[in-house]
Amino acid sequence: MTGSTVPHAAEPEPAAGWAPTRALGRAVLLAGLLLVAGVLLGRVDLIVLAAPFALGTAYALRRRPTALPQVWISPGDDGPLVEGGDVAAAVSVGNPDTVDYDLVVVRSRVSPWLRIDRAGFAGTASADDAPTAVEAAPAGRSAADRPFVTSVPTGAAVDLELAGRALRWGRHPVGPAGARVATAGGLLVSRAVITEPVGVRVYPRTEPFEAVEAMPRAAGLVGAHHSRRPGEGGELAGVRIFAPGDRLRRIDWRVSLRARQLHVAATLSDRDAEVVVLLDVLAEAGRSGGVGGAASVLDTTVRATAAIAEHYLHRGDRVSLLEYGPGARRLRPAAGRRQYLTVLEWLLDVRADSSPHEPYDQVFGPQLLSSDALVVVLTPLLDERSAQMLARLARAGRFVVAVDTLPADLAPPKDRGWAEVAYRLWRLDRETMIGQLREHGVPVVPWAGAGSLDQVLRDVARLATAPRVGGR
Repeated sequence: MTGSTVPHAAEPEPAAGWAPTRALGRAVLLAGLLLVAGVLLGRVDLIVLAAPFALGTAYALRRRPTALPQVWISPGDDGPLVEGGDVAAAVSVGNPDTVDYDLVVVRSRVSPWLRIDRAGFAGTASADDAPTAVEAAPAGRSAADRPFVTSVPTGAAVDLELAGRALRWGRHPVGPAGARVATAGGLLVSRAVITEPVGVRVYPRTEPFEAVEAMPRAAGLVGAHHSRRPGEGGELAGVRIFAPGDRLRRIDWRVSLRARQLHVAATLSDRDAEVVVLLDVLAEAGRSGGVGGAASVLDTTVRATAAIAEHYLHRGDRVSLLEYGPGARRLRPAAGRRQYLTVLEWLLDVRADSSPHEPYDQVFGPQLLSSDALVVVLTPLLDERSAQMLARLARAGRFVVAVDTLPADLAPPKDRGWAEVAYRLWRLDRETMIGQLREHGVPVVPWAGAGSLDQVLRDVARLATAPRVGGR
C-alpha cells in the first residue's frame, strides 16, 4: 500500500532480536567436522569439501541485519462501513535495514464477523519486483487464517491486503498481526514482531421503517408532523365561521358567499416531536447469524433503533437514546444529520449486561423525560423488571410504545425431560405479562419493519387528544 502510515511497532535496539537458525548450526558443524577429520587423517579432499560450507557461511554473514522488521495495520479508507459492505485492510511489513529480507512470514488474526474472502501480497511501496499473490478463501474458512510468505528488499514495504465482507455491526478488530524474517541466506531469523490490533467500525444496517401516523403530542410549534390540534399548517381540518384573529388569506369565499357569512379554512398545526428510544439491554437471546442470517435480540434492537432514529431525524424531530441496564448510557436529544451519525456511533457499544439491581432509578433518576415525548421501548420482555418499568412509565402519563424484539423463531431447548414443558410454560407466562401490560395501556407490538408502528401510533395519538376524565 503506497503511502503507509507510521508503524505501531517501536524501533528495536540494533542487532537485538536475531538468532541463528538450524541451517547455520548444521553448516558450521559440517564444516568443522570435515576440517578436523581432514587434519587428523591427513586427507586434503576432506578439507576441500569443507571449504564451500565455510566460505558460503562466511559470505552469507558478511552483512548482518541491525534492525527488526516493522509491522503495522492500515484499515481501508472507503468511508463508513455498513453490515454487508466490503471491508478492506492491509498488514504492512517494512524493511528499515540495510540488508534484504530473504523470507518474511506474515500472519494476522481477524474478527470472525469480518469474512475475509481474498488475501495476498499485491505490491510494494518502493520496489517494482514485489511478489503478487492473491488467494481466495475456501468455503467456511477465512482467507486470513493462514501464514503468508514473501520477501522484502531493503528500504521497502510490502502489504498483505485483506478483502471481504462485514457480517455484523460493532467494533471488530483486525489483528494482532505478526511477522518473522529470515535473512543472510536463511542463516539468521528474527523474533516475532507483533503489532496491536486496529478496530474497524461496522454500522448497523438500517431496516426499512416508515411511520406515517401523527405523533401523540409535540413540544415545538413548527415541524414536520400534522398534529391533531388546530393551528397554522398545511393539513386541512375543515371550514368554520370567521373569528377575530383569523387571517384574511384563510377565508373560503365560496362557502362564505353560499352561507352569506364569512368562513375560513381551518388547518392543523405542523409540530416537531421528541422521540426517546429506550433500549432494554438486561438480557440477550437467540444466536446472531450476521447480515442475512438469524437475528438475536441485540441485532433486532440495534437495527430497529437505527431505523427509527433515521426516520424521525429525517423528518426534523429530536431523538434521544437511553439504555435500560446497569450502564445507563444515554444520548442527549438533538436533531439533524450529525445526530444520526452520533446515534450510529453510540449503537456500536451496545452490549447485553445483566444486573441483580433495579436500574429504573439509575436510568430515569437524573433524566426528566418530556411529558410530550414519545417513548419507544425496544425490549425482549425476558426480565420482569422490564415489564415493571413499562408499567411505571404508563402510570406516570408517558406515551409509551413497547416493541417486542424477541425472535419469533426462538427454538426451545433440546434437552430431554421437562425442558420443553418448561419452555411452553414460560411462553404462556410471557403472553400473560404482555396482556397485563396492554391492560395498563402499554401497546406491545413485534418489530416488523416498515409500518409496524403505524396502528400503535394512531391509537396513542387518539388517546392523547381524548378529553381527560376527572380533570386528569
